[in-house]
Amino acid sequence: MNKDTTPARAAETPERLAFYERIGRQNLTPLWTSLANLVTPEPRSACRPASWRFAEIRAAMLEAGALITAKEAERRVLVLENPGLRGQSRITTDLYAGVQLVLPGEVAPAHRHTQTALRFVLEGEGAHTVVDGEKTIMREGDFVITPPMTWHDHGNESDRPMFWLDGLDIPLVQFLDASFAEHLPQDEQPLTRREGDSLARYGANLLPVTPSGGRGHSPIFNYPYARTREALDIMRRQEEWDPCHGLKMRYANPETGGHAMATMGSFMQLLPKGFHTSAYRSTDATIIVPMEGRGRSHVGEGFTVEWGPRDIFVVPSWHRVRHEADAESVLFSFSDRPVQEALRLFREDRGGA
Repeated sequence: MNKDTTPARAAETPERLAFYERIGRQNLTPLWTSLANLVTPEPRSACRPASWRFAEIRAAMLEAGALITAKEAERRVLVLENPGLRGQSRITTDLYAGVQLVLPGEVAPAHRHTQTALRFVLEGEGAHTVVDGEKTIMREGDFVITPPMTWHDHGNESDRPMFWLDGLDIPLVQFLDASFAEHLPQDEQPLTRREGDSLARYGANLLPVTPSGGRGHSPIFNYPYARTREALDIMRRQEEWDPCHGLKMRYANPETGGHAMATMGSFMQLLPKGFHTSAYRSTDATIIVPMEGRGRSHVGEGFTVEWGPRDIFVVPSWHRVRHEADAESVLFSFSDRPVQEALRLFREDRGGA
């Protein structure tokens, strides 16, 4: 057993308390009364393990669809609030997540903002998003990014409701006090590029001869699930499984090889039927969405989530997680790992109790 080396807390005396009250009127406070909470031996936050059933979210979203239009709401979204962070619109300490609904014939109006956004399509096919003048059709399992300050709007020409998970770095941008937003006078932005241009230009092992100058995010904004699933299926035949992850890949910026977005890392992993991962923990609190399969995940001490397709759950920072796949399963996830890696803060622990 490791010996507790936490320094003893300084005793409070009447003289010290009087001193604290006096300097408080000058907007001063003693570090020694709060240092232990500011510099902690391990990550510590109010973020808790949590899970949501897609069936329940879907029912609530359809009810919301009868109450308010996409245009009225600007974005008809139900926010996934972490139970330890209620009232803050946060799913983890520095990330936001919500489920968006666009009904047939609706348009979610064009706007842009400092915050980076990702979409992971949960249900439906035939709706579209337009990012900086290029339109892409959205299908189940597609991963779509909206870089900072890029115009984007959504529409649904299909005959079915469309649901997707929104992930944004809103709390991080809010913390940095760097939020800006703008709206177009019309609902839909003009199309200036042909559909599929970015994927053809950057997603076929080809790059333009003239460098872009470094944009800080992937020039591809739709990573189709069909391509991702095919790649996973080919790799799985090699039967090389990481004990902690099964087969886990990250979405990449083809220009740099880095993460697709500067503030949020995105991943897809495959777990074969019957696979039980070894315990794993890392400093990046992670949002996980199974796209296929069924199983369960044990998070931290005493929290187990039984999951199926489109359910959503959270693994907080430095909480051990173990996955058990009852059927071949594909899990999408995202976290703030690029920020932690850039600041040399990311840490992981493979194995352990």
